[in-house]
Amino acid sequence: MNIGRVIHTASVLTNGKVLVTAGWSYDTLSSAELYDPSTGIWTITSSMNNVREDHTASVLADGKVLVTGGANQIVSLSSAELYDPLTEVWTITGSMNHARDEHTASVLPNGKVLVTGGFGNVDISNSAELYDPSTETWTTTDSMNYTRCYHTASVLKNGKVLVTGGLGFGREDVGILYTAELYDPSTGTWITTDRMNHRRMYHIASLLANDKVLVTGGGDASGNLNNTELYDPSTETWIITGGFNGNIPLNGTIV
Repeated sequence: MNIGRVIHTASVLTNGKVLVTAGWSYDTLSSAELYDPSTGIWTITSSMNNVREDHTASVLADGKVLVTGGANQIVSLSSAELYDPLTEVWTITGSMNHARDEHTASVLPNGKVLVTGGFGNVDISNSAELYDPSTETWTTTDSMNYTRCYHTASVLKNGKVLVTGGLGFGREDVGILYTAELYDPSTGTWITTDRMNHRRMYHIASLLANDKVLVTGGGDASGNLNNTELYDPSTETWIITGGFNGNIPLNGTIV
């Protein structure tokens, strides 16, 4: 890349190129660049209107990229903006109802974007809201049952969104979580589902072709994890599966 960066985002565009946005490189960035697989070359594209790190980027049905929230080293952000691959221009869109970073953003089958949890303040860390691309506005929806950041969100084939783990810092859910819950867009409500076998944050969740969700790694209070587990939406249960080959958990405290 033209600029070294961490805690950035990468999005595969409908034209096949990859858009990388912002992050941190000795300071919070607003820059963005494009990778062209046909040439193997990175080129600079227009910068965002705001510097951001720990934000999200979602490719919408019309091919535009919605970037939400994040932080600027001082405060969490509520602002959002859209990137148009045809013009390579960023435009400001409606701001979220709450400033947040370390949240998740999921594109639903109806085209709306569901944002969940994250940092901002304790009062919003279990909150969720929806972005409507047709109106470029945000509306609040039912709050999660648990406060969460560093969690994952996966859109299942039935349209529901599975949220797993993360760090809780509410009154009754302080610490690393093993809870999971489902959001139903048709009702706008959350229900708890079977808990994972291990507490974890900073993990990865991957939707498989058979609609099961594979959760890998992450960390708990003892260190980094090499265990993995599978969620089956048909039974709403988790089962342990094979760990990473040759990967030994590290001792130490997650910070």
